[in-house]
Amino acid sequence: MAATLLALVLGGLALALYKLCSIGRRPPGYPPGPPTLPLIGNLHQMPSKHGHLQFQKWAEEYGPVYSLILGTKVMIVLSSDQAIKDLLDKRSGIYSSRPEMYLGQVVSGGLRVLLMEYGDTWRMIRKMVHNILNIKAAKSYVPYQDLENKQMLCGFLEQPDFFMDHIRRYTNSLTTQMVFGFRTISIDDPKLKQLFEGFEKFCEVTGTTTAALLDLFPILKLLPDFLLPLRAYSKELHKHERDLYVGHWLNVKKAIKNGTAKPCFCVDLVKAQDVEGFSDDLAGYISGSLLEAGSDTTAATLIGFVQAMVVFPEVQKKAQEEIDRVCGDRLPTMEDEPNLQYIRGCVKESMRWMPTDILGVPHAVTRDDEYMGYKIPKGAGVIWNVWAVHMDPKRHPNPREFDPSRYADDFQTASEAASNPDASKRDQFVFGAGRRICQGMHIAERSLFLGISRMLWAFNFEKKRDENGNEITPDVNDLTEGLFVLPKPFPAKITPRSEKHAQRIREEWDACQELLDAEKQWKEVPKGMAFSTYTPEPSAKA
Repeated sequence: MAATLLALVLGGLALALYKLCSIGRRPPGYPPGPPTLPLIGNLHQMPSKHGHLQFQKWAEEYGPVYSLILGTKVMIVLSSDQAIKDLLDKRSGIYSSRPEMYLGQVVSGGLRVLLMEYGDTWRMIRKMVHNILNIKAAKSYVPYQDLENKQMLCGFLEQPDFFMDHIRRYTNSLTTQMVFGFRTISIDDPKLKQLFEGFEKFCEVTGTTTAALLDLFPILKLLPDFLLPLRAYSKELHKHERDLYVGHWLNVKKAIKNGTAKPCFCVDLVKAQDVEGFSDDLAGYISGSLLEAGSDTTAATLIGFVQAMVVFPEVQKKAQEEIDRVCGDRLPTMEDEPNLQYIRGCVKESMRWMPTDILGVPHAVTRDDEYMGYKIPKGAGVIWNVWAVHMDPKRHPNPREFDPSRYADDFQTASEAASNPDASKRDQFVFGAGRRICQGMHIAERSLFLGISRMLWAFNFEKKRDENGNEITPDVNDLTEGLFVLPKPFPAKITPRSEKHAQRIREEWDACQELLDAEKQWKEVPKGMAFSTYTPEPSAKA
């Protein structure tokens, strides 16, 4: 009996040791990838900085679909347009969830729509958001975009060194109007600064090695906060973030109940809350998620475009020639878009050349699958390697050149390109894929077109000079780190193309004052705004 007991104990220990030793190994049948080490797999090879460059190198070595074994987790990396189309689009039913991102959830209080698992709550939110972001609704926001764009141009005239701030106010004010019903009128608005600084910190936290370790070795979550200072920091970030998002929501909710709010998305959100019964915290994060999505990525793309114009003056010259030919002495409008194909190319090339979601936001597969003869296990994270696809020289020759002529014959909208059955015809992958594709792409495209066309109509962008008179060339590869990226701050010399152009900008902004009250808010919301009544699905649950 003792011998039997000893054999069972030894057998159990041997089995446990075998399972322990199997952690970190790449199982047979999985996509290829870099060699692994016991327990940690490829974790030691994960870069702390410039991860997109390493992921691109692995794609060149291991092909369009490869795997990374990260401790107890598996990450599948898709590095071709066809693989993204085949899995995230065509098999979206099982590729639309999210892997666990523990620290990201701590910062978000488990409420950020971006990180939410696929399920009833996510679908309910998706349906509500569709009401204000669909193509019909997007067209109705052009008056907002027009006015905010003209204020941005005035900002460039008066404070050209603060061009990044003026771009951010432009995209943020457009979004606050759509979501909450008010304009952001100043680049010094503390809530504007808090939004961008907070989202930057969220992106940094989620991109740290500590965040990865907590996802890959869940037992580490049991450590107290004094041994996990980044978690304590994440909790503090959540407090500030919650104050901003839920504060915005409660203010507009009160105004809606009092009948003093302007038409906006939150009117629908109040109705949905009455039907579904979800918390003010969730409502705050639903509206706050729209605020950060509409503000940050479009601003980052426009900042990248300014950098491109500084570095590639020949593109600027060609673009201005087209604008002058079509628009002459007046500002470009959305009606000019069909006649400004090179500018449309600038919009597409800006997103390709400097993709804000450089490695995408990981998806997760909800059941075992097979692709190209490889096994993709249930629960695996799935990365769509945006940088590698955008920088593939077979897809885009000389990929680090900013060349809008790549799209000379591409007359698709971003939505049409994303749904094109020919994966090679998709223009860029910034807006995501499958059921997680960005619902705001129609609005973002218009904001980018108006921003790019009018900046080029009004201004010249040149390299600044240092104290010795030497030109300062921005490093186009010097990007911020984290889940979403943009160029690190760089100098640019921005001057009006002529006094005539400058005077026209002032006149256009002066004319806008008739639409605004003493607080610089709309006297009346422009007609035709698309804010629909929320209709719940029978199966929706909060």
